[in-house]
Amino acid sequence: METLNNLMMGFEIFFTPYNILVAVIGIFLGTIVGVLPGLGGANGVAILIPVTFIMPPTSAIILLACIYWGALFGGVITSVLFNIPGEPWSVATCFDGHPMAKKGKAAQALTAAFSSHFIGAMFATIALTFFAPLIAEIALKFGPPETFSVMMLTFSAFVALGGKAPIKTLIAIFLGFTMAAVGIDIVSGKLRLTFGTTELMGGFNFIVAVIGLFGLGEIFLTVEEGLKMEGLSARMSLRVIWETWKELPRYWRTLLRGALIGCWMGFKPGGATPASFMSYGFAKQFSKNPEEFGTGTMEGVVAPEVAAHAAGVSAMVPMITLGIPGSPTAAVMLGGLMIWGLQPGPMLFKEHPDFVWGLIASIWASNAIGVIIVLAFVPLFAAILRAPFGILMPSIVFICAIGAYAVNNRMIDIWYMIIFGFVGYAFKKLDYPIAPMVLALVLGDMAETAMRQSLIMSQGSPLIFFNRPIAGVIMTLALIFFFWPVITSLRQRIRKALQSVKG
Repeated sequence: METLNNLMMGFEIFFTPYNILVAVIGIFLGTIVGVLPGLGGANGVAILIPVTFIMPPTSAIILLACIYWGALFGGVITSVLFNIPGEPWSVATCFDGHPMAKKGKAAQALTAAFSSHFIGAMFATIALTFFAPLIAEIALKFGPPETFSVMMLTFSAFVALGGKAPIKTLIAIFLGFTMAAVGIDIVSGKLRLTFGTTELMGGFNFIVAVIGLFGLGEIFLTVEEGLKMEGLSARMSLRVIWETWKELPRYWRTLLRGALIGCWMGFKPGGATPASFMSYGFAKQFSKNPEEFGTGTMEGVVAPEVAAHAAGVSAMVPMITLGIPGSPTAAVMLGGLMIWGLQPGPMLFKEHPDFVWGLIASIWASNAIGVIIVLAFVPLFAAILRAPFGILMPSIVFICAIGAYAVNNRMIDIWYMIIFGFVGYAFKKLDYPIAPMVLALVLGDMAETAMRQSLIMSQGSPLIFFNRPIAGVIMTLALIFFFWPVITSLRQRIRKALQSVKG
């Protein structure tokens, strides 16, 4: 009852004309930030932190949080329309979102994505409202061995669920890890794989790689397939949105599973990206029609989006309760709290209940406002695809170049983008999966850090991944997934041998 009373107090704080206006402005700005590749929610929040100095702390955190939610919404737009992920967690959405757009179902894909966002956010917000202290206590038990075990489970899931060519998946993961290793060694500080080139000291930025692999790679492939200059068709009407809503309940298992994965992964740094990949992989594994994934199925859009937004909200839990940010954007917000004179942690609930519950209430309300706003513009977003490809193509390349340059303000990143564009084109022509390589590139440093910290803790013994209860369970599951193709092959051979004996 006390929790509900506090939540009602939070809604009273949020539902003032000023805070509602702040929320709407934040969602609009965040959507723009999410659409622009390379900018990202963390950068958008960081840019606008100085503006919040003249605002009350509660209104300031509402503005920054709404920019975050808007970036989550905006990242899916370019993923669906142009196969260019606006945010790292939107990569998995490209796999089925863009094929749906190619089929003339851009409005359905966007509606499904935005609606899944809302469902994931609401699920995570319920967890934040009622279980934040308990969840944070569980999250505290995660050390480097548990973190590495989760990473291993994510990669192993790709090997097991990636289709009929696990060798290609392993090669893609190996290439991703190799590219993630370029630069400065995170433990010893020595240079690795730079070959005496100063430009490689900073390594390859994930956003630059994704823009090239997906954005330019798709353009190269489209041009080769016939120099198509006509726009894609896009049905646009409120009826399409309503029909999409009626279809979503069919995927209630995928929505629930993805929300649970997102809530769990959101407590760890960068959790939204692996959560979206993991949710997509499990959706494919448990689907009645797994062969449809990658060809433009709505379930392939729903799975990563519900997990990404649930993880985005869950990242706020450790920030508020422990002062440990669960995402780069949450880390920037944490800096804002310090500037406003607020100390995150358990005492924040007692010392500043108006701030905490105003923020929690704003998550409930602003996500509802956000989904209404973006759904209202679905017809406009879908109409973009009706432009001739001859106009769209140079515009997309220009946006890609701006996004790549904006990451570090370096011309070399544009050249990296072009190189990755040819890599993406080659992968698609040779039927190699891009997703495992992208995941290894984005999680490579994090996985390596967790592994090396774990081995330092155990003085070099790999048994640390099995001696600790949580890590042991997760690592065992990871090994089962990793060897699943071999297990499946052996089962099939034994079955055939038994049938031949009976015959």
